[in-house]
Amino acid sequence: MTYVCPQKEELPYEKFLRLGAAALTEAELLAVILRTGTRNCSALELARKVLSLTGGRAGKLNSLHHLSVKELMEIPGIGEVKAVKIKCLSELAVRMAREKAADALRFDAPETVADYYMEKMRHQEKEIILLLLLDNKLKLIEEYMISQGTVNASLLSSREVFIHALRCRACHLMLLHNHPSGDPRPSCQDIQVTQKIKEAGELMDIPLVDHIVLGDGCYVSLKEEDLL
Repeated sequence: MTYVCPQKEELPYEKFLRLGAAALTEAELLAVILRTGTRNCSALELARKVLSLTGGRAGKLNSLHHLSVKELMEIPGIGEVKAVKIKCLSELAVRMAREKAADALRFDAPETVADYYMEKMRHQEKEIILLLLLDNKLKLIEEYMISQGTVNASLLSSREVFIHALRCRACHLMLLHNHPSGDPRPSCQDIQVTQKIKEAGELMDIPLVDHIVLGDGCYVSLKEEDLL
């Protein structure tokens, strides 16, 4: 099956060969991945329909991460193969961003921690709390997802936090969680939980280094905000 050449528009593949990937729009890049369209819809038009599915975030390739294979297949011309390609492309982009951020990762620099975990957590539909266990040189020993859902004292158990910390012989710990709304400003619950873990850490001689809240491409460090 081949796609129809749109009038007055250069085919994305040929445009890539002539000008390179940087010259292509998001829709054109996706059209190259899709490769073919349908009898009545070019690959480029099909790509535009896919991007339109992102709703309020229309046109943003990052928003493809939120679309399921089933949702993609609701577009005429997107079968299982094309839907899987799109999801794999999205996951590959996440892993590439994470690998790049890993080179600069330092647990005493909140911005680098936020960059490293951003792509992993910004697309989550629920709040997830990660416990990061660090050695005496602030190197990562292990990480645990210790809660999923609203962040509050009843869901985040100090006992569970320090069972993990003692088992791994951690010298420091850090909390990290996402706000699916995209707004990283800490809530009263976030601050209360942070104080609770901080006080317990002081008693256990395993200090809390920071609690970082991730939004959509932005973050708040409670340490930097003097809330720790």
